[in-house]
Amino acid sequence: MKYAVVFLLLCSGFFSRLNAQAPIKPSVIAYYTGNEEEIKKFPLASLTHIIYSFFKLDGDTLAFIRPHQKETLRSLVALKKLYPGLKVMVALGGWGGCKTCSPQFAKKEVREKFAGSVVKLLREYGADGLDLDWEYPGIEGFPGHPWMKEDVSNFTELVRALRSAMGNRYELSFAAGGFTSFLEQAAEWDKVMPLVDRVNLMTYDLVSGFSKQTGHHTPLHATSQQKEATDHCVDYLLSIGVPASKLVIGAAFYARVWKDVPDINNGLYQSGEFKTMVGYKKFDSTFTAAEGYKLYWDETARAPYYYNVSKKEFATFDSKESIAVKTRYMLDKELGGIMFWELSGDKYNGGLLIEIANTINSHK
Repeated sequence: MKYAVVFLLLCSGFFSRLNAQAPIKPSVIAYYTGNEEEIKKFPLASLTHIIYSFFKLDGDTLAFIRPHQKETLRSLVALKKLYPGLKVMVALGGWGGCKTCSPQFAKKEVREKFAGSVVKLLREYGADGLDLDWEYPGIEGFPGHPWMKEDVSNFTELVRALRSAMGNRYELSFAAGGFTSFLEQAAEWDKVMPLVDRVNLMTYDLVSGFSKQTGHHTPLHATSQQKEATDHCVDYLLSIGVPASKLVIGAAFYARVWKDVPDINNGLYQSGEFKTMVGYKKFDSTFTAAEGYKLYWDETARAPYYYNVSKKEFATFDSKESIAVKTRYMLDKELGGIMFWELSGDKYNGGLLIEIANTINSHK
């Protein structure tokens, strides 16, 4: 009998060591705005989460924006039968999609009714959680949308109401601006982070469409001329005690393009006017050498960019190379994962999502 006990104890210790050494699989999260047919063309086995975007605040209720979203959500949830590890979440808000969030979520009764409506919708459609994309609590966001300093504490109370209603059955996350004013002013990190599963850091649009100067919109590292970057965001949150396992960095499956950019420093950190956005799947037909675009790589920022001398156009984006570097950074820092805006911009085969998956699978 004593030998059996010793054997069991030895086995227990062995398996405990195995479990302790087993790496935690990082989250790979796709925001998605498309339809139920197109999503089937992507390599969904590479994903852990789909966040279907966007839903709206209708008075005190989480609501669909358009009727067809109901069938799309049902179809997305049905994908879990083919991909058992997949989670399907829904997102509230988005850029320009949270106009009434500040005045409405200031009211306790609205927060509580909203939380109840979230649980009702998730239960009815079989979805797995909610992502809050309020841009932004306590600081200016979409032009003309109301905001006030009290939004910050009201956001905390909203998260509390949601977690209370959702329990541990459903996942809860929020999208956070990756820039300094959001990090320092828009969230009570010590109160919010214990209540959520993760924060999705929008470490893109760090040079926005409102900027009159070019720069890297989704760089990994800060430079002497650009403080806002993925590592700046992550380092700040780690320094104030946010767990690394709850930090999800963001990647961009699109380029931002500026026009009227002078031919100085290959267009980088120069004056210009924002022109347009281009999805990754259109890069090969848009940024061609025949049209005059030349590819550059900023080794400090670990970020690519195009400049076109004849057209005086500058483009900033994520490429396969920068995506791989970001993914390795996420793995080396033992962060919670990587997310991106948005899946519809990717190629169906050989795109950026596959680059993320391959980098994770080959990491040692």
